Amino acid sequence: MTAARKEEQAPRDDSFREVNVTAHDLPLHCPQPGSPLWARHPRVFLDVLKNEEGKAVCPYCGTTYTFTGERPKGHH
Repeated sequence: MTAARKEEQAPRDDSFREVNVTAHDLPLHCPQPGSPLWARHPRVFLDVLKNEEGKAVCPYCGTTYTFTGERPKGHH
């Protein structure tokens, strides 16, 4: 069995579907480094500071990112 075939049959861990991020993670993009190969898609930048809730949803995989902590002041 090839490695790619094993990857397809591996159980998917959807626990990453909600991710808390901080100012250190900005500018935010999805997928994040270290994402499993099956979760890879074209990189998309997300603006979690755009709304008061501090949330953004990836249009490809549906992962919800929530900004926590102090918002940066000025440009980042």
